[in-house]
Formats: sequence, C-alpha cells, structure tokens
Amino acid sequence: MKISEYRPLNMVAVFAAVLLLFSSGGVQAAIDGLSGNNFNLTVKADYVSTADGGSMLLWGYANVDGNGRAQYPGPTLIVNQGQTVNIFLKNDLFVTGGAVPPVSMVFPGHAATATCVTSGGGGLDPCVQGDLTLEAENDGDVVRYTFVAGKPGTYTYHSGTNPGLQMEMGLTGAIIVRPTGFNAASPQAYGHPDTAYTYEQLFFLTEMDPNIHQAVEFYGPNHSSIQPMLDNYFSNYWFINGRTAPDDLAAPNVFWLPTQPYNSVPRMHPGDTLLMRVVGGGREMHPFHHHGNHARVIARDGRMLESTPGAGPDISTEGFTITATPGKTVDALFTWTGEGLNWDIYGGTDVNMPHTCNGKEVGQAQDPGAPKYDPVTHEYCADHGKPFPVVLPGNQELAFGGWWGGSPYLGSLGTLPPGEGGLNPNGGFSFMWHSHTEKELTNWDIFPGGMLTMMIIEAYNVPIE
Repeated sequence: MKISEYRPLNMVAVFAAVLLLFSSGGVQAAIDGLSGNNFNLTVKADYVSTADGGSMLLWGYANVDGNGRAQYPGPTLIVNQGQTVNIFLKNDLFVTGGAVPPVSMVFPGHAATATCVTSGGGGLDPCVQGDLTLEAENDGDVVRYTFVAGKPGTYTYHSGTNPGLQMEMGLTGAIIVRPTGFNAASPQAYGHPDTAYTYEQLFFLTEMDPNIHQAVEFYGPNHSSIQPMLDNYFSNYWFINGRTAPDDLAAPNVFWLPTQPYNSVPRMHPGDTLLMRVVGGGREMHPFHHHGNHARVIARDGRMLESTPGAGPDISTEGFTITATPGKTVDALFTWTGEGLNWDIYGGTDVNMPHTCNGKEVGQAQDPGAPKYDPVTHEYCADHGKPFPVVLPGNQELAFGGWWGGSPYLGSLGTLPPGEGGLNPNGGFSFMWHSHTEKELTNWDIFPGGMLTMMIIEAYNVPIE
C-alpha cells in the first residue's frame, strides 16, 4: 500500500497528534536514533509522504533490527567517541526496468574502511569497487564499513554511489558522536562546560524534486530523462527530519508516516539551553531562521570552534539564522529567558501562574547580589511584576491562530471563541522556525508547509520528557 492511501485522515490526525503530544509531554527531549556500535542496514524501496497528500518513491536505509522499512532520512546513528563502529549494508532495491544499481555508504569526517563480508552470486561475484568506496550489488552482497568515532559532534552519511541521484532518492542520514565521559544527566556536546545543554534537537534539512522520483518509479533509474533533471534541478518539497510541515509537528513514529519516523518540535523552558544540530543533508543551501533569540554557533562539521585545545568554543559566533550548506553540519546553543521584553512573562500576580522572583513578591525590592534570574521560574527578575505594555483588543476584534492561547502570559490561558486555538494547551510562547527562502514554506506551492516547525517555550512547571 502506498503512503498516499492514508492521506484522507492526515490533516485531522496531524493536529490531533499535536494536541496529544503537547498535553501529555510526549515530545522527545533527546534525539531519536539507533545507539550502539554495530548496525545492520538494508537499502530498500518504499514511499515518502508529503503533507499536501502526495507521495514519492523512496530509496532508504532500513534498520534490519527494527521494523525493516526504508526510512527517510536514514536512521540517526548515535555512537560514543573512541568506539569502533561497524555498519553492515545489504542491497534489497527493486527498480523498474534494467539492472538494480549498486549502493554504498560514505562517512565524511571519518576514515572508514570497507570490507566485502558476503559476496553475492553464490560467492562468484565480488562486491563492486566504486569510485568512492566498496558497493553492494543486489545479489546478496554484504559490505561492512568500519571507522573509529574519533571526535564528538554532528556528522552525515550518504550513498557514495552516484550520489547525485541516490541522495536525492533518500540515501542520506546523520551520525551523532557523544564525547568521552558523556553524562546524560548533565550533557555536554563536546565534553567542555561551555558546550553544556538541557535538550537537543536534530534539524536534518533536505529537499526533493518529485519529477525525478516519478521518472525513476515509472521508467527506472537509467532513463534518459533523469540526468537532464539532475543537471537542471528544481525542488518542490522541503523537509525537516524527513517530514514536510505540518507533518513534522506530529509525534514520532505515527502510523500514517511509516517511513518518516522522526519529527521536529523543539521545546524548552526559560533559561534552558537547546543544542541545535543543523545538517545540510541534500544538495541545496537552506537559511534556517530561528525566531526568538540568537543562537551561538559552537562547532562546524564536528569541530568545536576553539582557538587552542581545551579553550572551549571561545571563537564561537552568534546569529539569527544558521545556513545549512550541503554536506555540512552546524552545532549551536539557543537560550531564551525573556530578558529585554520589559514585562513579566508570567503575568505578575496572575491567578493562573502565581510566582515570586528570588522569593520576593511583586513590588518588593530584590536583595543585593540576588540572582539575575529566578532559580525556579528563570524569570528575569528586573521585570517581575511589570504589566503587559499594551491593551489587547477584545475577542470580537481579533483574528485567532491555532497557537494563541488567549493570554499573553507564559503558562496561562484565556477565553477564546468556540473552535479557536487548541494547539497550545499549556499556554507556551510559540516561535516559528523555518527556512528563510520563502518558497520553501510550501508543499509544491501550497502554503503553509515545507521547511517549517514551531519552537515552544513552556512555563517552568510544564514537564518536558
């Protein structure tokens, strides 16, 4: 069954799932993926779904030890620094017309070796030596790729066989290397205190040209129409972690997206730090814009931006947009506190969110030397008790979006007309994070969609799991 056959339920199910995952705290605070150092992957054909009701042929890496379906992007591989990593790859592709092409994997940033573990053709035919690495044919070949995870950071992997076509078809994914001594209770991206974070989120950014996928599906990968389309590439779909918006807001592993298990809904509290792992997983450059605050870029391509060993990210930079360049990765730290808003984010003495700042009620002066931010709520104490600076119009004069909870205060909800709102049951502050190439906010010209998600700042007492 093609993925598109599920689509009549899709839009309703997406927003129902958003409500469920927000209200139950079901958004992942850690990155989904496969952990360990031995992985069994098979390249298979399947379908990838888009939020406008379309589907496209997919060539994906499938986790043999999981549900065995191809997935887009490939499984995120989470390994530890110093580990010897073994990836066993088999080719189980099916194509229309002609021979099945060989497939492979390459690992930028790592010195990988390839070994033919099982030779197809009853042992008569060796695995194929391609231009970049050893390749697996569709006759039983098994290729083992081995590398030592030498440095922590964010990396990519992808097919090294005709990558212009095979990456477009979906053969690409991410690798995360945890630093030596990694402690999940107090995580650090690069084993240095200045790379500490509270939560992390992968933003694996890719694109697709549906005409190429249709040509491969109906005519086969060697058809004469394909190379001209690759040479004059024109994408119409843009993905975050393998999903177009609003599908990327749904929970991980929802049944109607069986080949696209990863979502993208970053959530945090005031004062938390989010580690953004931004990957250019395709062939186009994407300016990923994060509303709400600057992010501090601490590493590029798995290399911390430090002047000397042990200095930490002392030559890091700050910016409002992270450019995802093809084949490159960026690690950045994002923090939001509300400082500079000049009003109390919790509403002062609002009955829905009573609080103090460093133990002081509204109107009480802060003690000398008291923390700048409340240690519990992380409110900016200089703004404690300051009123919202404008008078909001009445409900009859407003147009409501689904993310408006009826109150300008964090953790509080207000009255809304029937049928309005509903996507923000905890009263969080929502910021749209998206590509700044505006056409990429569509699904084949249908807005909104594409490379777009929502960052949610939750009140201090809302759990994030």
